[in-house]
Amino acid sequence: MSKRPAITLSIQDRERLYRLLDHHRGDEEVVDHLYAELERANFLEAEKMPANVVSLNSKVTFLNEDNNKTYEMTLVMPMQTSGATTISILSPAGAALLGLKAGDRIEWPSNGKLLHLRLLDVARS
Repeated sequence: MSKRPAITLSIQDRERLYRLLDHHRGDEEVVDHLYAELERANFLEAEKMPANVVSLNSKVTFLNEDNNKTYEMTLVMPMQTSGATTISILSPAGAALLGLKAGDRIEWPSNGKLLHLRLLDVARS
């Protein structure tokens, strides 16, 4: 796997994610990778987060380079997922996008393969 881009998270998102992960029973691969991301992240107060960085409730536009499809979704907690317009933080693509800035590319492990994603745009909801 190639080197992952630097990520920045809000302190509020960090706390929400630790609470979620500490009580989640399910896809251990995603949970383990999210814990690793939390360990390497830079943290800022929510009001100091750059507008072009993905946080919970950001509307993201990204390209899945494996199938060349572009998606526009809002990154949410699993209990907020509804239809094709939201993506859960516990999905492989959702976890991969967290903390990236517009223009970043990432390889993310998923079910023995790698997802290749490029973040095109970020908007706050």
